[in-house]
Amino acid sequence: MGWFATKTTRTTATLVALAATLSSAGCTSIYGRPQRSHFVRVSEQANCQPSDPSRMPAKELAKVSLPAYVIEPPDILLVDALRVVPKPPFRIQSFDSLQVIVEGTLLEQPINGIYVVEPGGMLDLGPSYGKVMVGNQSLEEAQDSIFRHLKRILREPQVSLTLAQAAGQQQIAGEHLVGPDGTINLGTYGSVYITGLTLNEAKAKIEQHLGQYLDAPLVSVDVFSYNSKVYYVVTEGAGFGDNVARFPVTGNETVLDAIAQINGLSKLSSKDIWIARPAPSGVGCDQILPVDIESIMKGGATATNYQILPGDRVFIAQDSWVAFDSIVGKITAPFERMFGFTLLGSSMVRTLTVPFGTFFCWTAREAYGVDDPRWLVFRAWMLTEAPGWMQTAYAAHGEEFAAWLHDKPLAKAAVRAAMEMAIAGYELPE
Repeated sequence: MGWFATKTTRTTATLVALAATLSSAGCTSIYGRPQRSHFVRVSEQANCQPSDPSRMPAKELAKVSLPAYVIEPPDILLVDALRVVPKPPFRIQSFDSLQVIVEGTLLEQPINGIYVVEPGGMLDLGPSYGKVMVGNQSLEEAQDSIFRHLKRILREPQVSLTLAQAAGQQQIAGEHLVGPDGTINLGTYGSVYITGLTLNEAKAKIEQHLGQYLDAPLVSVDVFSYNSKVYYVVTEGAGFGDNVARFPVTGNETVLDAIAQINGLSKLSSKDIWIARPAPSGVGCDQILPVDIESIMKGGATATNYQILPGDRVFIAQDSWVAFDSIVGKITAPFERMFGFTLLGSSMVRTLTVPFGTFFCWTAREAYGVDDPRWLVFRAWMLTEAPGWMQTAYAAHGEEFAAWLHDKPLAKAAVRAAMEMAIAGYELPE
């Protein structure tokens, strides 16, 4: 058993040394991690008034308004056409709605309202006036046709004709998705490229495009769903896999809001948190903004509760001890399985070869002595109530351990105390 204790001691010392090395390296700059001193320094600087306020990151009580929104896929826009008038020369078609006003009509039979052109191009003015052909005519030609038709019935009719609604003109209203190619689809009017434009620029671009088909079109453009401006919360998984969550930017989030979105810190996370902010268009240096999350949550500090900007990565580092435990588990798991099979095999051999009367008695007899009946009580407990892994280990190494224990009174006393805790409450045999 001496070799087992020696190897166990050496392995434990090695693991402790490795753990100390990893824990001391937890605050060094590994894989871009800010050093602990850097966290403290930035936290102190965040509370000071900088010489150039424009260079200081926005935070909870000093937020900034984001620049004009730039449209990108897959944003959803709300586009409504306020004026859709066909370009001249306009020809009347079936199901067009015409507003007809006539002065000098018969008593109690006025002509004043909106009339729909029937299939075939006829316009029905009522039972007293009949129908008149207006299909495929311009508005001026249709007005003259109505006048000549009514002249046969009325003495001095005065006719006013305007277009109320063109049935063949598609109405533009509702949500429009910005596609991967950067365009929105306007139906029969085609597609228009608006990626990289602000809302005002997109409005002007859409009106210019519709001007090919409509007379002085007027549209309103707004963002229905902000999908392209996002930030990420990256949670390091301590060896169990990292997690990345994606959230839209509304222009008012802070670090505390980002952590609330993921329901707080998990048992795998440490309090080392920072924002990785990419440089605009890849020009310049990326920023690392350490966050003092304990001061934010416990003390109400706002100095490092930074405002989230599009593209930010809120990184939550793993707990170094949990990560270390995971690494050790991955390393030792294969050996535990191998040794488990070995111990199981040796225990089966001993079970088949050792008589039942002397099974599980070596260490107990050594600890208590042959004349003390308590070793029999411990053997009964080992056979009936001890966990399976303990029975296996006891069967495989109990005899060697008893031999090692023979000339070590202090160790023997410690083992005896542990055994007495196991058999507490048992009655001694008479």
